[in-house]
Amino acid sequence: MLKAIFFDFDGVLVDTEPLHLRAFQKVLTAEGLPLSEQDYYAKYVGFDDKGCFEAVFTDYGRPVTPESIRGLVDRKAALFLEQLKTNLVVYPGVKEFVTRIAQHYRLAVVSGALRHEIEYSLEAAGIRRQFEHLTAAQDVRNGKPDPEGYLHALGQLNQKAPVTAPECLVIEDTVPGIRAAHAAGMRCLAVSNTFSRHELSLADEVTPTLDAYDIASLVQRFWN
Repeated sequence: MLKAIFFDFDGVLVDTEPLHLRAFQKVLTAEGLPLSEQDYYAKYVGFDDKGCFEAVFTDYGRPVTPESIRGLVDRKAALFLEQLKTNLVVYPGVKEFVTRIAQHYRLAVVSGALRHEIEYSLEAAGIRRQFEHLTAAQDVRNGKPDPEGYLHALGQLNQKAPVTAPECLVIEDTVPGIRAAHAAGMRCLAVSNTFSRHELSLADEVTPTLDAYDIASLVQRFWN
């Protein structure tokens, strides 16, 4: 039986990847490191902010300390939130989809985004109350593809009522996210907002959009 649905945030609920890219580029340019759009989508989408900065500095052979990373993350977060307040785009049909399935399933967000970014966006979209729990970057030590975020959210839901990993569906838009879901023992529905259907083929199912998506057929395939 399907009991809970875990949503990634960026690229699934809201179209924020272009905003993340611009904020990363501004911070990295100040550090003398270029970041092209092609490299961002090919190498770094799916990482949390900390993981992204660590990966970029490693790829350029530049040493960096945990303290420096924290400073970079703080600078990027401020730039991102500034853009978010004027450029928030919720994907078509997401509000209706979330509102509809919240009547039947427990919902949570599991994201590498910062908590205030998630809270602001869900409130602005009018769907915050539909989510029982949010797992954000501050709640885990290891970002996706590590399953820690999904296992953390599962543990939080279990404090209220029992649910097991096989009773959960994850909705993701990146390969690291799909790998994290499967490593946590959960099924994954991928939305091809950021990558093509072919690139997301590791998922149990791929859809081009959540707009009017019929989750009943997926439940029939995997939980009935």
